[in-house]
Amino acid sequence: MCFLSTKNLKPVSSEAMSSSLSFIFNNPSATIHRSGQRSHCSFATSLSPALPTLLLRQTVKPPPNLRHSAKVSAVLARQETSSRPSSSPHPSLPFRIGHGFDLHRLEPGYPLIIGGVNIPHDRGCEAHSDGDVLLHCVVDAILGALGLPDIGQIFPDNDPKWKGAASSLFIKEAVRLMDEAGYELGNLDATLILQKPKLSPHKETIRANLCQLLGADPSVVNLKAKTHEKVDSLGENRSIAAHTVVLLMRK
Repeated sequence: MCFLSTKNLKPVSSEAMSSSLSFIFNNPSATIHRSGQRSHCSFATSLSPALPTLLLRQTVKPPPNLRHSAKVSAVLARQETSSRPSSSPHPSLPFRIGHGFDLHRLEPGYPLIIGGVNIPHDRGCEAHSDGDVLLHCVVDAILGALGLPDIGQIFPDNDPKWKGAASSLFIKEAVRLMDEAGYELGNLDATLILQKPKLSPHKETIRANLCQLLGADPSVVNLKAKTHEKVDSLGENRSIAAHTVVLLMRK
């Protein structure tokens, strides 16, 4: 039996305390008692000199964070596993929301195709495919809602087979993936940003073609067009951009 005096105690480091605690927690037969100004223990005195200070303050019990560390680690491991991206949406989600964005340079000598409609203009989108900025961002919005890779990963711009391809092919694939996952389009809201040309005369034609490609009722597809107030490349007629938000509903 050893006796620990309360005299001449010094502050202890966290490392020393951890060492003492580790011995105690790993040796269930070791017992510690508090008795007024003196404490006695049934294990060897070779423990860290930091121990007396701890023993005199309280009967040693594993701190809650140490007692439950194994349980917490198990829970975190399960959460990490469950949070890993999967190839298909979680079946319990009643709806999913996705956002898409795309931007292309406008250059002479290219057709300007928006929503599958050829728009008369002196410039068009320079791109690997047909450069349809609206359909590209709609595809990205659907893929994003489904938790899938973006359009550039599924249809890479370094793959020769997509050279000059109609973006309607990309839309059809996105719709197929949406249907395969058990979802349908709840509604879609798209905004086109360009300085020229004015899209007012073409908006309904673009929207009708987009509805046909998506297999959606016109009441759930909205299309807006904005200028960029002559600011930066968009406002200087050097580029065109689009944003799209989609809501997918479980069938």
